[in-house]
Amino acid sequence: MLSDILKRLKIWARALKTQLILLWLCCRQPDMPWRPRLIALVTLAYAISPIDLIPDFIPVLGFLDDVILLPIGIALALRLIPPPLLQRCQPDAQAMAGQRIRLKSGWLMTVVIVTIWLSLAWWVWTLAVSPLR
Repeated sequence: MLSDILKRLKIWARALKTQLILLWLCCRQPDMPWRPRLIALVTLAYAISPIDLIPDFIPVLGFLDDVILLPIGIALALRLIPPPLLQRCQPDAQAMAGQRIRLKSGWLMTVVIVTIWLSLAWWVWTLAVSPLR
């Protein structure tokens, strides 16, 4: 019973990884429309971000945002990407999904992501404080 659940979770996680790689490959194509590209890039940024909306150490809720938001972003982006583009990138995504993915400059990516999150936090803060003045 438990091994069956773990087996399903591994299959689901592998499918999510393949879909995230597919989104990345589609974003790199010059004929990708801007709306699905934007949604795909936001979804990818959230997937690799070390910062979550709800921290993972909070029981249940910490992982619930990943289990809900990530599949919704993936599904929305995949629905908006033109089918010929998806079909063209699908074989490469499936081939890459079986490999271990290493980011070449992990520390640089972390700095960029943290900077983006801090910029967004500053922007929200300024919007929230400015009406109070």
